[in-house]
Amino acid sequence: MSKQLPLAAMDACCSPLAREPLSASQAAELAKIFKAISDPIRLRLLSLIASHGGGEVCVCDLTSAFDVTGPTISHHLKVLRESGLIDGERRGTWVYYRVHPEVLARLSAVLVPAAPATAPA
Repeated sequence: MSKQLPLAAMDACCSPLAREPLSASQAAELAKIFKAISDPIRLRLLSLIASHGGGEVCVCDLTSAFDVTGPTISHHLKVLRESGLIDGERRGTWVYYRVHPEVLARLSAVLVPAAPATAPA
């Protein structure tokens, strides 16, 4: 015979990922963003941009971190831009990239478990 956990223990070990499920449109929108970062190069690019001091980084500082061609880096940056994760601004011959923190916050909110419910006293 299996022993059932008390309700408070079940809440602690099996807490939901969010307070309420995503709507179909929210899931579709977030899936595009997760798809954009599902590639290791794009995930690394996003990490490099997000962690760069000053909040932005020149594309010239990104290309040397990879063993791929400049056009390949440009393609991956375009995918990140189109997903809304980053934005770029041309200054002369270079483009400077920065992340959109509100988009990262939305992704984070989906991944952070909801606080466990407290048991009645």
